[in-house]
Amino acid sequence: MPSKIETINPYNGNRIKNYQEFTKSKLEACLELSENTFETWKRTDIKERTTLLKTLSKNLLKNKQKFAELMTEEMGKPISQSLAEIEKCSFLVDFYTKNADDFLADELIETDAEESFISYDPLGCILGIMPWNYPFWQVLRFAIPTVTAGNTILLKHASNVTGCALAIQEIFEESGFPKGCFQTLIADHEQIDQLIADSRIKAISLTGSEKAGRHIAETAGKHLKKTVLELGGNNACIVLADADLDAHLDTMVHARMQNTGQSCIAAKRFIVVEDIYGEFLEKFKAKVKKLNIGDPADKNTELSVLAREDLAKTLKKQVDTSIGQGAKVITGNKTDKAYFEPTILTNVKPGMPVFDEETFGPVAAIIKVKTKEDAYKMASHSKFGLGTMVFTQNIEDARKQIIEIADGAFFINELVKSDPRLPFGGTKASGFGRELSKEGIHEFVNRKTVFINL
Repeated sequence: MPSKIETINPYNGNRIKNYQEFTKSKLEACLELSENTFETWKRTDIKERTTLLKTLSKNLLKNKQKFAELMTEEMGKPISQSLAEIEKCSFLVDFYTKNADDFLADELIETDAEESFISYDPLGCILGIMPWNYPFWQVLRFAIPTVTAGNTILLKHASNVTGCALAIQEIFEESGFPKGCFQTLIADHEQIDQLIADSRIKAISLTGSEKAGRHIAETAGKHLKKTVLELGGNNACIVLADADLDAHLDTMVHARMQNTGQSCIAAKRFIVVEDIYGEFLEKFKAKVKKLNIGDPADKNTELSVLAREDLAKTLKKQVDTSIGQGAKVITGNKTDKAYFEPTILTNVKPGMPVFDEETFGPVAAIIKVKTKEDAYKMASHSKFGLGTMVFTQNIEDARKQIIEIADGAFFINELVKSDPRLPFGGTKASGFGRELSKEGIHEFVNRKTVFINL
């Protein structure tokens, strides 16, 4: 018998809803529908596809409150941030509505042929495996360019946001997309591995942990399937001696504490030059202490619970192990079920979990270094490569460091964030491939060379 999935509100522990995992025959029906729909969807004119995107964007905004409340209920995101997430999704859809036609247009190449060009053809049915921390954004970040390119999608979302997953399918269908363009699967890991092996699945996109990425890449590799992997991060926030703390401290705090610290691109390691260290620590602590903590359904709440109790336990173990190795608690480190108090640790060094690993929650690891050169070297001391941010008034000097940082993003005087207009992705243990912008819509297409002589 298929297993049941139960969603639970992490703030109050209330049970929300039960869902039944799909049977083998139901999964087969979804896969067959996806493949059949692809045969007509791939021939649908791009202007018709972008017209449907316009409707989708309107429906997102029309249902903004409902979707935001569902997100907050299922994974505890403060409601103001849930509303902002839906608005960002609408911005994403609008971006591809305006630009998809140009991104997918044949690219003429002058050769000795009468005519030669690159044709961007869809691949087929693409499997998306998505996490719970941005339940709408991370799905649509993958799905909108992928489906607009002419592919169909099967989504395996995190089980604790099953309601969000089904709502996303519903909004595609309500916006006029043919049935089978986007389908949500309620399935376990074994069923997903079997899907990856199926010849009708042409590629896989995963946003998740490094462990999940390695497993999916290995499974897909056995079957020669393309993957895009957006994995964990351990982003450094470099604070140089000339940083304008009054101008940027709110940004630094937000970079760590947004979504209650549950973001792959959050600032997790604050690497601070000793000349400004004392001032930074005092002001950073004061800002963290002023965060409005409470019920995620309250519009004034800035930080609430983690998405599940086990996540708080994992984070607590990372922090306590680091303390045992010499890290010092400046504030925080108290837990209550899914709640984890905002925490600042100093005396953090390589080898400690809070330096080496991804910490998914409101924990800021502070590392003091002597010089600017030490700061950049320490920032690169990581197996992850998602993004680095640096705060300084010497922009020209910071520009010189772009080539030295191996990450997928380098932000000066701003937190690392995703933007539909810019490609997004990492290096090293943070994965490979790119989402968003032109690069994102080209990840799941066949770049076909066409050569014509008369």
